[in-house]
Amino acid sequence: MTKMNRYKSPAGRQLIMDSYDTLLNSWETDWQEKDIETSYGGTHIITAGDRQNPPLLLFHGTADNSAMMWIYNIEELSKHFYTISVDAIGGSGKSEPNADYYRSFNQATWIDEILNALEIHKTNICGVSYGAYLAYHYTLKRPEKVSKAIGLAGRIPSSQFEVMTKMMSAFLPEALIPSEKNCKKLLRKLSGPNYSVFEENDVLMKHWYYLLKYFNNKSMMRHKIEINSDSEISELRDKVVFLIGEQDRLTNYPKAIKRLDDNKLNYKIINNTGHAINHEQAELINQEIIDILDRS
Repeated sequence: MTKMNRYKSPAGRQLIMDSYDTLLNSWETDWQEKDIETSYGGTHIITAGDRQNPPLLLFHGTADNSAMMWIYNIEELSKHFYTISVDAIGGSGKSEPNADYYRSFNQATWIDEILNALEIHKTNICGVSYGAYLAYHYTLKRPEKVSKAIGLAGRIPSSQFEVMTKMMSAFLPEALIPSEKNCKKLLRKLSGPNYSVFEENDVLMKHWYYLLKYFNNKSMMRHKIEINSDSEISELRDKVVFLIGEQDRLTNYPKAIKRLDDNKLNYKIINNTGHAINHEQAELINQEIIDILDRS
């Protein structure tokens, strides 16, 4: 498979990149950008915090990027950890996939190469939505490299059908017609009562609209979700914690919760919160992350 256009127009790409930088410049902490060459292209990361602190890999969700995902979390997290916010290769951030990414992408190998470039032998991981999948997936594949993992707005699906039907019910029909009105409607649909954290941030709202309108989601299709057996996921009991929004239709539903319960996995339901859990309840989630990782 050859490379595809990640953006629907050059002008749309520029709007996304400009608002990415505006969001990043609003981070209330010192940060550094860096590009790491991997087998699948250049991976863009943003580091913050003291290099001597425990490392914390941060992964955003599908079609998101680091600048928008961690805007309300990075100041507090970087006081306690050396944070590495990763723009998913193939996503809407500054990572640039090559042709090999589209031919045969392996998530664990990609993360291996990021950690090797940073000379990090063992790390904590925290991810949101698809990033939660990356957190537990890498823990399964490389247990010796993970101290603790946290899945925000995450679950462990039992089938590809479950993944697709939940995504479609959450994002359709609004995502098919990405007007500013539908963007706001979709955001309220995905969030709990505290969606004002988006609507009161004009740059964040505009950036999210640009992503819906101009980013080509097919570029993320190489990020496959592997379906794991109960015997496999039982290995996660001592290392992974899921934080799930009470009103998150993508993760808080009977089948998903039953799978966590049946396998005795650690999770906590966060009240009055939807899928954008770390935006909607930033202060609470920051403290949960710090407390969980301090116990590791």
